[in-house]
Amino acid sequence: MNNNTSHLANAKRIVIKIGSVLLVDQETGRLHRRWLEGLATDVERCRARGQEIIIVSSGAIALGRRYLSLKSGDLHLEEKQAAAAVGMVRLTHAYQECFETHNLSVAQILLTRDDSENRRRYLNARSTLMTLLDVGAVPLINENDSVATEEIRFGDNDRLAARVAAMVSADVLVLLSDIDGLYDADPAANTKAKLIPEISEITPDIEKMAGAAASGDSSGGMVTKLAAAKQCLGAGCRMVITEGKQINPLQALESGANCSWFLPRGTPQTARKQWIAGTLQPMGTITIDNGAVEALKDGRSLLPAGVANISGEFQRGDAVAIETSDGHEIGRGLSAYSSADAKLIMGHKTDDILELLGYRGRDEMVHRDDLVMN
Repeated sequence: MNNNTSHLANAKRIVIKIGSVLLVDQETGRLHRRWLEGLATDVERCRARGQEIIIVSSGAIALGRRYLSLKSGDLHLEEKQAAAAVGMVRLTHAYQECFETHNLSVAQILLTRDDSENRRRYLNARSTLMTLLDVGAVPLINENDSVATEEIRFGDNDRLAARVAAMVSADVLVLLSDIDGLYDADPAANTKAKLIPEISEITPDIEKMAGAAASGDSSGGMVTKLAAAKQCLGAGCRMVITEGKQINPLQALESGANCSWFLPRGTPQTARKQWIAGTLQPMGTITIDNGAVEALKDGRSLLPAGVANISGEFQRGDAVAIETSDGHEIGRGLSAYSSADAKLIMGHKTDDILELLGYRGRDEMVHRDDLVMN
């Protein structure tokens, strides 16, 4: 088994980013439907072996400008927004049609940068994505170009894909591009340029290997791909850049196609745990009973029934310290409820949450994935 195969086959959750040039003919503006059908076959194969797939797709602007008869070359922001609005409808419909024949349900989600930086919106977006994965859907994500402004937009889907990968603790981010990896020089200008197959750190020398960003409908380039790689390495997510023009691009990658892998030292889980334990300042304290202490030591989540007291003021998603009845801190985690709601449900069974709060939130006060024990 080659590295390409093992990295993909061993991943539980995969984010796939698709560049405009793969989906849309740059001269005619027509969709490459046969290519999209091949991708659907790849996704079905991944799903059959138990893997979760999220797609971050470019192509809406490139597809929409044809229907609006907009000129080739760079567009004004307002023109991009209009083209995105028209193109996204057609792009999503094409995904739905191609994936439907493989019994795959596609769910569209449009994001802006604020969705990943505003804590509450980040939690809502993450919760929606995780729920869609739980029910077997394939989330289809794009930047919300039709409402984003120049100041707040991601500017390219490479970095958007990296943020999504970090958001959902993905194991692998696959960047399907028109280039097969990172070279030590521009391969278009230097025939002796060598492909770099594995990178574990983005050093100044690695950054020098990136050229300028692409022009036209494609807003990315190697510069943005390295920026995405930095985010992925920090989140414990493996990332690969590979040429995706083949009809079955994931199958080609697993079969040994040229590529560059960016390999972190940790995993998404360890990176998230380190972030919770060492970066976030606890906003409050949850005191738990002896039964809950034993449950947490066994690797289980903290349920409302095991909570004896709540102190401090915090919102859903904030970090909290978890203490025993004698005041000894045994861990830290992210609360699924605000302090006000937590006080109402503490000591109660999960079946009582709806009656007590008027809505049904998570069963756990702190989920084990959001918990770090001391």
